[in-house]
Amino acid sequence: MTDVNVAAFDEFLQGWMIRQRNYLNDLLSAQQQQQELPDSDRLNLLNRVFCHYGQYYEEKSKIAHQNILLLFSPPWFSSLEKSFLWVAGFKPGLTFHLVNKTLEDLSDDQRQRLSDLKQETKMKERELNDELAKVHESMAAPPVLDNVRSHGRVCLNRSFMAEEGTVSCSFKETLENLVTNADALRTETALRVVQILKPAQVLNFFVAVAELQLKVRSLGFDKDAQRENQG
Repeated sequence: MTDVNVAAFDEFLQGWMIRQRNYLNDLLSAQQQQQELPDSDRLNLLNRVFCHYGQYYEEKSKIAHQNILLLFSPPWFSSLEKSFLWVAGFKPGLTFHLVNKTLEDLSDDQRQRLSDLKQETKMKERELNDELAKVHESMAAPPVLDNVRSHGRVCLNRSFMAEEGTVSCSFKETLENLVTNADALRTETALRVVQILKPAQVLNFFVAVAELQLKVRSLGFDKDAQRENQG
């Protein structure tokens, strides 16, 4: 069953990444035509990009229900991509880093609202880290907990992953709820950030998000291939 889950999501992700690159091209084209682009066309593109990300989380929730353990060591990601994982996804705080790095035309009011939201998000991240640490405490020695609290990772080794059928339903349900809550925080944070930004700023932000994701994925698989060739 695990192999079927992996193959199905890997196939979806490959298609999703192709669409991601296509959307990036559309965003870059719109970025170059900012002055001439009608507001309706810009908003239509941004809505389609929103739906694109929504599709990813819909598919992710399906595989989380089928085999939650896969999301903590996803075989469809490169080693570099896995290094960014926090509760089976990107850390919400990364959103603010991208905004600050990408957008130089933020107003004082926008900066204050983003700062307030960042502090609120940090607090929610800490709460999820504590919940994940409690999960890890039930299955691992205390020294491992520091890594969980710092990085939001569950260190599931290969033998544990292979024995997915022997893991209790309550444990898997707890992990699934954690991932659901973390994904909700990721999407809520992104949505609230977008609501603070102007449409033209949102477009630039989406360009930065897509470029980072595609760059990390490409670089990650290149590095993995180099290690395999050297080995």
